[in-house]
Amino acid sequence: MERRVVITGMGVISPVGNNIADFWNSLVEGKCGIDIIKGFEDQELPISVAGQVKDFNPEEHGLDRNDVRRNDQFCHYAMAAANQAMADSGLVSGENIDPERLGVYIGSGIGGMQTFFSESKKLIEEGIRRISPLFVPMMISNIAAGNVAIKYNAQGVCLPVVTACATGTHAAGEAYRAIKHGYADAIITGGAEASVQPLAIGGFANSKALTRSTDPLNASIPFNINRNGFVMGEGAGVLVLESLENAQKRGAKIYAEVVGYGNSCDAHHVTAPSPDGIPASRAIKQSLTEAGFDAEKDLLYINAHGTSTPLNDKSETRAIKLAMGEEAARKAMISSTKSMTGHMLGATGAVELIASALTLKNGIVTPTIGLNDPDPECDLDYTPNFARKADVTVAISNSLGFGGHNSCVALRKWSE
Repeated sequence: MERRVVITGMGVISPVGNNIADFWNSLVEGKCGIDIIKGFEDQELPISVAGQVKDFNPEEHGLDRNDVRRNDQFCHYAMAAANQAMADSGLVSGENIDPERLGVYIGSGIGGMQTFFSESKKLIEEGIRRISPLFVPMMISNIAAGNVAIKYNAQGVCLPVVTACATGTHAAGEAYRAIKHGYADAIITGGAEASVQPLAIGGFANSKALTRSTDPLNASIPFNINRNGFVMGEGAGVLVLESLENAQKRGAKIYAEVVGYGNSCDAHHVTAPSPDGIPASRAIKQSLTEAGFDAEKDLLYINAHGTSTPLNDKSETRAIKLAMGEEAARKAMISSTKSMTGHMLGATGAVELIASALTLKNGIVTPTIGLNDPDPECDLDYTPNFARKADVTVAISNSLGFGGHNSCVALRKWSE
């Protein structure tokens, strides 16, 4: 028997806030978390701006000194967001859920890039004996899920997803399916990334993926005619997905119901999306179909992948139209929260799914800031510059990753 799945807890570390309240208020207010890159003033970086996490104190988020010392920054972010989400949900392994029925699906697109960089530098400058014995467990991208499972005694399914920029959305979608089909009662899911550092910046910049804008307010500008690349971001988003039966049995609050998931591959190019948008449209259509979306009865919000790259924004617009039809696509309210956070890579899908759940719960569509000169080929309603009140009933979050990975998760507004 298929089971219904709901969101009962959420946590976030982001360029616009390190808790759910600050994150949401910043999005509604159109606050830009992008700024001049700090911490690498001794490097001649090819780009100027990024969406860096600010004022992050690990100990304020439940991490002790050993947690900090033994883990990469991406894992710090994941553990902090998971701590928020689990506290928010009220779920306690061994008390209101069987440890063997609690899982973790937290992925990272890149993993411990800062550790990889620092330990490689040791090898070159000091020799192989100076490499930390913790190098491998700090670097591997599955370790965030492993550490969260250890902390919360989650002995069930543990499956970190790695699909580049689609990681967080795929993790949530696969967690949804695992609960829906009975493999778990609850799963701690999401994504984390901390790759704003010279090696990753150089790689992305030299592949021509990043904007060269020096103005933080004119850098991540999805759907604008003069967009010229994405802005790197960092942080983590974690959600607790739970069977409706288990959530109701313990009296948990519910943010939204997870009702659909789509997954496809462009099979086209290692970095560029398929320009016709057809494969991405299949993921969108799959999620909407499973959600029972009715264009005549439902009001739809789309949290777009919206990266501010010339190719993505056009092809995603085509994908939305192909998935829904031109008329229904024009009724949808769309926004790219990357205009405020930058592109958080493996974390971005989970963070944007949190924004989508809050849009349903609060009846407010967050804006695409800086949308002052729209591209004629991006001609849908992208909620320019200012938030909008709307009684949205269905929300979808799109994520498209290097390698052609497409993912889309659909949520429905919760009502008893």
